[in-house]
Amino acid sequence: MKSRRSFRGLSAFPITPMDAGGRVLAEDLARLLERLAAASVDSIGFLGSTGSYMYLSRGERRRAVEIAAEVLRGRVPLIASVGAMRTDEAQALARDAEAAGADGLLLAPVSYTPLRDEEVFRHYEAVAGCTGLPLCIYNNPSTTHFTFSNELIARLARVPGIVAVKNTGLPAADMPAAHSALRALVPADFALGYSGDWNAGGAVLAGGIAWYSVIGGLLPEPSLKLMRAAEAGDAAEVARLNGLFEPLWALFRELSSYRVVHAGAKALGLTRADPPLPILPLSAADEARAMGAIEAVRTI
Repeated sequence: MKSRRSFRGLSAFPITPMDAGGRVLAEDLARLLERLAAASVDSIGFLGSTGSYMYLSRGERRRAVEIAAEVLRGRVPLIASVGAMRTDEAQALARDAEAAGADGLLLAPVSYTPLRDEEVFRHYEAVAGCTGLPLCIYNNPSTTHFTFSNELIARLARVPGIVAVKNTGLPAADMPAAHSALRALVPADFALGYSGDWNAGGAVLAGGIAWYSVIGGLLPEPSLKLMRAAEAGDAAEVARLNGLFEPLWALFRELSSYRVVHAGAKALGLTRADPPLPILPLSAADEARAMGAIEAVRTI
């Protein structure tokens, strides 16, 4: 099995540029990934929600991982999302990702019919058992409408191959108790990481060892500064940097981080792609607001 260390530090989640027919734009994707490798992010969270995995066919998802593996050439761990509606489809995507060169897997409990805990457990058990790659639980209730309890995470943490969780960060005041409660239930080497960019600094200060970051996929250097301050336990510097990021966090909450980073990547000349329909690009006024917030933190 490949290293568990893929699930530590700043995991940058880039968009996946595609044309109107859902075909990955290889040149644009390579440009985005090369920036992340050059910045020395700790891993790349690939084909997650920011990376439009549910808008891509199985063939394009495999092709995207192949492109990424070729660009990165082992310089940065590549963690590929393999969420799908059916268990057999998720297993096929996991095998594809392994064959294409991924270093680890992210799995969200994608569904139409609301899932029960036992259904999610068996789904994860089946996918974890079908490859040699380490797997991270992808807890994203805002999109999947399923919330993992601490008890379910603890049960899954004992399944061979499941080594980490990407959990939703909470406000800083709530994180120490929440983190400690889960930490007490899982094995010592099980990696607890957090998403929700505006809460990530507080989550790492509370003990989290990974930040699964949307903005890290667009602005890796300032994101790394925030992560390194949190890893060092420098609460004052985390607060200072979070203050600079707050106008951007506010737009993430208002407009969705997905729309904002797509607009930012295009405005910065990193891609020619718009979000996949039916998602519409930001209005000119909202794009201007987004770019103002992005420019304010690009050089911190």
